[in-house]
Amino acid sequence: MSRGLGTAAGSALTDWERILAPRSVALVGASSRQGHPMARPLTWLRDRGFTGRVIPVNPKHTELGGLPCYPDLASVPGQLDLVLSLVPADRAVTIVEEAGAVGAAAVIVFASGFAETGPEGVTLQAELAAAALRTGVRVLGPNCQGIYLARSGLFATFTAAGERPLLGSSGIAYVGQSGAIGGAVLDVAASRGLDLTAWVSTGNQADIDVTEIGRVLVSEPDVRVLAIYVEALPSPRDYAALAEEARASNTPLIVLRAGQSESGRRAALSHTGAMLDNNTAFDLVSRQHGVVVVSDVEELLMAAMFLRSCARPGGNRVAVVTSSGGAGILAVDRCADVGLAVPELGAATREKLARIVPAFGAEGNPVDVTAQLFNDGAGGFGEVCALVRADPVVDVVLILLTMLVGDTAQALARELSRTVTEAFPGAPPVAVVWMAGDDATADARRVLWDAGVPVFPSIALATRVLAAATPRPVPPAAVEVEVSSEPSIHDGWDLLKALGVARPAAVLIDDPRDAPAAVAEVGGTAVLKAVAPELEHKTEAGAVRLGVSAANAETVAAHLSRTVPGARAVLVQQQVAAGVELLVSVDGGRDGWPPVLTVGWGGTHTEIHHDIAHALAPVTSATAREILGSLRCWPLLVGYRGAAPTNVEAAVDAIVRISRAALIPGMRELEVNPLVVGETEAVAVDVLLAWADPA
Repeated sequence: MSRGLGTAAGSALTDWERILAPRSVALVGASSRQGHPMARPLTWLRDRGFTGRVIPVNPKHTELGGLPCYPDLASVPGQLDLVLSLVPADRAVTIVEEAGAVGAAAVIVFASGFAETGPEGVTLQAELAAAALRTGVRVLGPNCQGIYLARSGLFATFTAAGERPLLGSSGIAYVGQSGAIGGAVLDVAASRGLDLTAWVSTGNQADIDVTEIGRVLVSEPDVRVLAIYVEALPSPRDYAALAEEARASNTPLIVLRAGQSESGRRAALSHTGAMLDNNTAFDLVSRQHGVVVVSDVEELLMAAMFLRSCARPGGNRVAVVTSSGGAGILAVDRCADVGLAVPELGAATREKLARIVPAFGAEGNPVDVTAQLFNDGAGGFGEVCALVRADPVVDVVLILLTMLVGDTAQALARELSRTVTEAFPGAPPVAVVWMAGDDATADARRVLWDAGVPVFPSIALATRVLAAATPRPVPPAAVEVEVSSEPSIHDGWDLLKALGVARPAAVLIDDPRDAPAAVAEVGGTAVLKAVAPELEHKTEAGAVRLGVSAANAETVAAHLSRTVPGARAVLVQQQVAAGVELLVSVDGGRDGWPPVLTVGWGGTHTEIHHDIAHALAPVTSATAREILGSLRCWPLLVGYRGAAPTNVEAAVDAIVRISRAALIPGMRELEVNPLVVGETEAVAVDVLLAWADPA
């Protein structure tokens, strides 16, 4: 939640500076017990270059760690900017109130025992949030592990990963809810020889959340990449604002999120009191704003390191250059797994490569230079990489190196560094996978990193990061439609008519005796469906009868009216010729997230195949076409094994029109299943419409 910071009377610092670069830090409950986690903040603030006042507060001591110790905040002389609460949860509210009384800007609450523990903890956290709002004091936490910032020397954390000084100038900042995940990020970063520029653990986020402090950090001049970890989905508006500010400042934003499965959401709830939902909308908004979404800590960190060093690839086309044919085959497989293309290089490029690559190598893609190329030094390899990088079909170059060590490794690293730094403006980024022992290649890897060439430990990790870093823009669309929002028993069909979606001829009857005439009216052969407002799956409920003629229409209609629970009427519908069945559904947006369109293989195939794709709604024709092309049932649409192709453009038009329902006030969900796509048209055969509950 973003509510800003005030300025203390007589203070020359404003807003976030009083948190990120405080002139004074008071530690309530400070301890000097050797090895105790709560003793770390005092020791680290005192010994690691923080230039502000460090003030222990504990009524049991008059001196701690060689510093004067005060009984309470009111006894501390001078202005207080930041307070660390190192006391149990039941004292946190009091500490915030006392901090407000002395004009402090913020309190970091380390204690657990809040919303992550159950109803009593939820109540206590609500009281903490209320105290923050009432006093104007910002709260980081509770259940967090604090903050550090390199430029100010602030090391206000107790994370075990901070046992060694980590303040550095990598340009990478991390913000996340989980202190343990944050600690893992620090530890993995250190193992890669990387010190983070900023690190924040927000915990349960009673006040300050990931997006708010993330927006502050992207404005920091030293921050070149921001990586965040979320368990509770942020406010859609705040998340979009963070993404836009990151893009405006040319700061890549990388997101790792938890709770994507139902079990994961339950675990998140018990961890930080956070329930993660609306995942599809979150992913789509991330894509729309150019956010890089990753799946684990190592991927998060390697993506940050890659984007700190390289521009994002312009597309998904990868050129693989390898010293091992087997490694090249593995890379092609892993690229296919994550949606990266490995295109054939241009004829001119292949012709030039053939003059350099040994005869038993390969100049296609992958380019297999073989180990023999290195017998005469690394110059030939640098020339190969430069040629591949200049091919217009290439968006990123992935170099695979196997057991190249010692002097050869050093020479190769220097040659690659020269090739990268001397490249033409806008040249595709280069990434390396070095499959050899870290000790044997450590110096060579450092040469590459210093030149801006990221080095990955595995092919799988490299391809996942490249895929995540490849932009996948969602085309914007804005349309308007005027449709009444008053529901009725058959308003789904009325809505489709207003949207211009083709429907079969149909007659609604409430007396089975009218069925024969209705069948004749719609063409002589009909489908009869019981109309029951609460019935979502008509086929499973026995509420649909196919191939009904006028002769048996009355009997069928009477049976449906009598046996289907809640049946109010019977819909007599023209039977549509067979075609490919699609599911097309759109919601009206949930919890502030934008509306989402879902398209997939429909009818009875929906639950069997789970072949679906999503986009933010409403969509353009181009987006609708792209969605259809991504489905596994696409070959059926364009004609499979001699079958006649369907009218794909009719399906595209219907999808676009259905997506516009997202703009209708009060519309919760419109589902067409199936939309039957035939050789000439796309017809909505069944529809379900739900309106939002009145406010």
